[in-house]
Amino acid sequence: MKKGNKMFTIGVIGAGHVGLVTAACLAKLGHYVLCADNDEDKIKKLKKLVMPFYEPGLEEIVEHQYKKGNLLFTDSVKEVSEKCDVIFIAVGTPSTPDGSADLSYVENVTVEIARALCAFKERKKENIYRLIVEKSTVPVLTGQWVKKTFQLIGPTGIEFDIAANPEFLREGSAIKDFLEPDRVVVGVENERARKIFEHIYSKIKAPIVFTDVKSAELIKHASNCFLALKISYINAISQICERVGADIEKVAEGMGYDRRIGKDFLKAGIGWGGSCFPKDVAAFIKLAEEIGYPFNLLKEAQQINKQQRLLVIKKAKELLWNLKGKKISILGLSFKPNTDDIRESPAIEIIEMLLKEGSLIKSYDPKAMDNMRRIFPDIEYCNDAYECVKDTSLLILLTEWEEFRKLDFEKIKRLMESPNIIDGRNYLDKEKLKSIGFNYRGIGRN
Repeated sequence: MKKGNKMFTIGVIGAGHVGLVTAACLAKLGHYVLCADNDEDKIKKLKKLVMPFYEPGLEEIVEHQYKKGNLLFTDSVKEVSEKCDVIFIAVGTPSTPDGSADLSYVENVTVEIARALCAFKERKKENIYRLIVEKSTVPVLTGQWVKKTFQLIGPTGIEFDIAANPEFLREGSAIKDFLEPDRVVVGVENERARKIFEHIYSKIKAPIVFTDVKSAELIKHASNCFLALKISYINAISQICERVGADIEKVAEGMGYDRRIGKDFLKAGIGWGGSCFPKDVAAFIKLAEEIGYPFNLLKEAQQINKQQRLLVIKKAKELLWNLKGKKISILGLSFKPNTDDIRESPAIEIIEMLLKEGSLIKSYDPKAMDNMRRIFPDIEYCNDAYECVKDTSLLILLTEWEEFRKLDFEKIKRLMESPNIIDGRNYLDKEKLKSIGFNYRGIGRN
C-alpha cells in the first residue's frame, strides 16, 4: 500500500473542479497521486501546467507537486485501475431534465475500472485489493449500485471495498476547504477501509466522521440543501423588509448573533447558483419523491430563489421605466467571486430577461467573461469596470468581487449617463453611494 517513501498510491478519476483539487491536495499531503480524465486535451494541458479552470492557489500546488513527482496525469482509467490501491471517483453528476442526478458517468467509470482489473488479474495471477471511493456528489443508495456493478463485472477473487467520502469544497476557497475542513465525512463498510482513510487523512487536523456508506451519501445532500434553505429564508425575509421599509442587513445581523442561528449564509441577494446548490436541491427533491416523501419545503426554497432574479428586473423598471434601448452595465458574471464558473449563475437569467426587454448589455468580470461569451456572444465585454459603465443608464452588481468595492464611484458617476445602481448582493456602501448622488437600490433595504 505504499509507493517509495510516499504514503499511499491514490487514483483520482475526473479532473474537474472536485477531482483536480482533490488530487492536488492529496499529493500535497504526501501521497502519490495519479489523476485521470478522458478529455485528452485537458490532460495534455495539465501536463504543461495549464489549468482547466480558475481556483485560487490551485495552479501553484499542481505545479509544485507535479515537479516533485507526487502528482501525475493520464487519460487512461486502465492505468489508474492497475497502479492505484485507492481510487476516488470524481466525475460529474449533472441534473437530468426531471431533476434527478445523472449517474451514467459514475456507472461508466465503475464498469471501466472493473473490466480493467479483470484483465490485470488475469495477467498478474496474484491477490488484488482496491478501495473504490465515491467522491462525486451522489444520491443516497448510489454506493449499492457501484458495489453491485463491481460484483457483477469485476474479476473473481479480487478484494474490494466501497466507500463514500463526499466533498465540501467551495469554489474560490477549495484548497483551504480541503486542507483545513470543518470535518471529513467518510462512509465505510468495515474496519479495513476505515484504517486506510485514517492514514490518508492523518495530516488533516479536523474530526473524521465515520459512518455507513448511505449516511455519508446523505450528509452531503442534507448539508447543501440546508444551506440553500437558509439563503432562501433570508431572501424571503428581504421581500418582507422591502414591503415594510425595514433593512435586511440589520435584521440578518440581529439574527446572526443568536448562536443557534449563526451569521453564515444570512446574506440576502439575487439567490444561489453554481454547480452544487441548484443541482443538489433538485436531486434531493427527486430522491424524496421516489421514496414517497414530498419535500415541499425544498420546493419552496427553489421558488423563492427564482423570485429573487425577477426582483432585479422589477427594480430596473422602477429606476428606468422602460428598459428597451437602455444601456445597462453588468458587473460580475460568475456565480460567486474568486471563480470563473458561470454554471447556474444568476447573471445568466438576469441578462436573458434584460435582453428580452430590449436592453443593450455591457459587462465585465475579472475571470468569467470567456465562459459567458459561449452563452452570450453578442453582448459587449469590457476590459474593466470603468469601460463597462461608460454611457450606461444603470449599473447592476451581480457578483461581489473585491475589486468592485474599491472602485472610484465618483468617477463612475461621471462616466454614466444616469447614476442608477442595483446592488444585487448588498455589497456596496449604500450611504456613501447615496451621498455621491446615486439612485441606489439594494435587496431588502431602502
